[in-house]
This record gives sequence, structure tokens and C-alpha cells, in this order.
Amino acid sequence: MERIVLAYSGGLDTSIAIAWLAEQYGAEVIAVTLDLGQGRELTDVRARALAVGAARAHVLDVRDEFAREYILPALQAGALYEDRYPLATALGRPLIARKLVEVARMEGATTIAHGCNGKANDELRLELGVRALDPSMTILAPARSWGMSRTGEIEYARTRRIPIPSTIDSPYTVDTNLWGRSIERGVLEDTWQESPEDIYALTRSPQACPDEPAYVEIEFEQGVPLRANGIEVTAMHQHHIDETPRLFYMHFWAVESPATLAHGLKAALDQTNSQR
Repeated sequence: MERIVLAYSGGLDTSIAIAWLAEQYGAEVIAVTLDLGQGRELTDVRARALAVGAARAHVLDVRDEFAREYILPALQAGALYEDRYPLATALGRPLIARKLVEVARMEGATTIAHGCNGKANDELRLELGVRALDPSMTILAPARSWGMSRTGEIEYARTRRIPIPSTIDSPYTVDTNLWGRSIERGVLEDTWQESPEDIYALTRSPQACPDEPAYVEIEFEQGVPLRANGIEVTAMHQHHIDETPRLFYMHFWAVESPATLAHGLKAALDQTNSQR
């Protein structure tokens, strides 16, 4: 029987993709989920994947690898998209592609699938990454092929008793990892509209912040941050703020105003560029 390795997020698209791939290709579907520091509990992801029909499910904790091999080099390089946007979501895709290929080889699979729907750059990063690592792999994108609307996907899930995630009613698509958080869709698609406050999780509105400024001092060695406000930190400091692990986030939060996080990151990038 053919085996297909699926990049599994636990959301609606990849949950129904397990059933769809099994039905369309008569294949065993192997689910792969990476913990990149999403800040949400992933212990039930494996059980969820198996419950909807995956033959096996791998949940890989790659946070340390992501921090050391991707985030720190990006910080040292001052990697910014269009000179202003810190790479976050994009940084995770090459690592996801690498792990998908590793699991596919381990499982004896020749096909890799993902849940991207053709509306963003994610699929290009994933597919090019997989092809660069193993050109022999076949790549499938079920959400590009099945032709279902969102309503059709929900109905497909219901008829097959696939649990529908509680986030299905959210108008936004959110991608979070150790290095950042990106939000799209909903009212954000209208550039004439101000971004609503409910999209923010790491910062506060300036109106809700203290009137007095706070300062973050970051010490670097060869472009690598070692101390924040005099406190020694590692590449991935495992503190949780609102159950969200972040690089050095505890120390930024400790200065009382989360709004200073952006200033701290900018200072980090400026300091890195000055050391290059």
C-alpha cells in the first residue's frame, strides 16, 4: 500500500486531508506535526490525527533546533523582508520540509502532502524545500485539488465524523512560532481599515500601556544575544507567558510594558547589524 506523509497542523484542512488522501489514493497516511513554539498544547494532536484515520502520527519537538539553526542565523544576518518585516513564519518552512523528507524516508513513503490552499507563499517554500532535499518525492496539495468551499469542507468533515476545530469560526488565520506571530484574512484584507485590537496577543495598544518608558538592554557576542537586562538567557528560554513560549519573552515582559517588545527586537537587529 502506498504511504503518504502529511504535514499535519490539526486544523480542518489537514484533518479532512487524512480521510481524503486515504479515499482518493487508497494510501496509508502518516501525519507529521512539528512543535516550533506555537504556544498551544500539542499533546492531543497525535490522538486527533489517529482518530481521523492516520496510520501513524509523529509529533516532533524541534524548538531548540529551530532556535539555534534558523532563528539565530537570521538574527545574525539581520534578515528582514522588505527591510522591515522580521522573518518568522517563513523561517519555519525549510525546517518543516526537512523533517517531512526525513520522516518520509524513515517510513518508506514516496509522497509528501501539505494543507496549503494556493493562496500564499507557504506552499512554494514547502514544495521547493522538499524538492531541493529529495527531487524523487511526489508532492500533493489536497486543498488545491478537492475543489471544496469552506462550507463543503465542514460538511465533508461532518459526514465522516471528523471533529471540527473550535477555531473554525475565527475570521483570521494565525501562524505562530518562537520568533513571531503572523495574522491574515478577515478585516485585515481591507487596507483602509485599522487593525482591530482583538488580533494582538504579544503587544498592547499604546493607550493601555504605562505612561513612563521602560528599557531593554540586550548584550550580544558575535551577533548572538546572551543577556537581557543583565539576566543570562539561552537560545530558547523555556518560560511561558499566557502559555506562550518565546525567545527571551519573559525578560521583555518583565519591563512592564509589552509594547517595548518591538523596540527590543529592533534594538537587537540594529545591534546585530552594527557587529557585522
